[in-house]
Amino acid sequence: MGKLLKKKGWAVVGVKANGKGDWDGAIELKKARFNEIGRKNTAKIIKELNADITCVIEADNRIALKAFDSHLLNYRYKHEMLIDGNDRRGIDVGVLSKFNFGSIYTHIYDKVSNKQVFSRDCLELEVKLTNAKSIYVLVNHFKSKGYDRDGTADAKRKRQANRVKEILGKYNLDDDYVIVAGDLNDTPDSNPLKPLTEMSKMHDVLNLQFGNDMSKRWTYYYNSFEQIDYILISEALKSIFVEAGIERRGMYNLKNLTTNSGGTVPIEKQFDSVTHWTNQASDHAAVWAKFGLP
Repeated sequence: MGKLLKKKGWAVVGVKANGKGDWDGAIELKKARFNEIGRKNTAKIIKELNADITCVIEADNRIALKAFDSHLLNYRYKHEMLIDGNDRRGIDVGVLSKFNFGSIYTHIYDKVSNKQVFSRDCLELEVKLTNAKSIYVLVNHFKSKGYDRDGTADAKRKRQANRVKEILGKYNLDDDYVIVAGDLNDTPDSNPLKPLTEMSKMHDVLNLQFGNDMSKRWTYYYNSFEQIDYILISEALKSIFVEAGIERRGMYNLKNLTTNSGGTVPIEKQFDSVTHWTNQASDHAAVWAKFGLP
């Protein structure tokens, strides 16, 4: 509770604190600089898609989203929303929108059996298309499969999927325009995602567009091609669904990827400005969907 370090003159010669019980403080990691070309490539993807509503994963804060829009997207969006989530690294979920927001809810405090549910947040917000009609967007970034030292990642994703399903229960999926979007960090046939992927009135836009052809649905590559990024839509949005797709040109090294043994995967040309993994737009592809709103 006094000094953390032992010093001899200006030199640090040891640690004075006797364990964490004798220290009241924190350590903040030094922030790395962004690769400017990578930021521009991310902006290029967003410009190419030209979506009215864009969900973003691993963003720092709302002010950063606002600055990104003004500096790199030429004020494409009128509104942005991000609420600090549970991840200490500050990789949060957010939304950019050309339409006004209505109600906004955070689920960072949700617990099941006294266990925190969301690794970041399930940001739930109303996007007001008109005074009479809204789209309700639930943005998520589920627990990763890649960092699972204690073997609990599957259970965490299952808990997250179940909670999202519970939240969807307050909507009339036949009439309400509802979207669950984001990096769910698992494949469509996985057990942890079944609470969502097996809902009768929520539909994966990539399944609507491509059926079960996973060679066309992949959004991520690490030793194999996988779909782990999603736009799930309610029955009401399915009735006005037009088309969907995947924008992969911001990913690095597409030309050198090998195909799965189970089939041929189309490899697309990346943007010329993507020259290294450090300046790719993302290691995930962007999923998009178009609707014929009345």
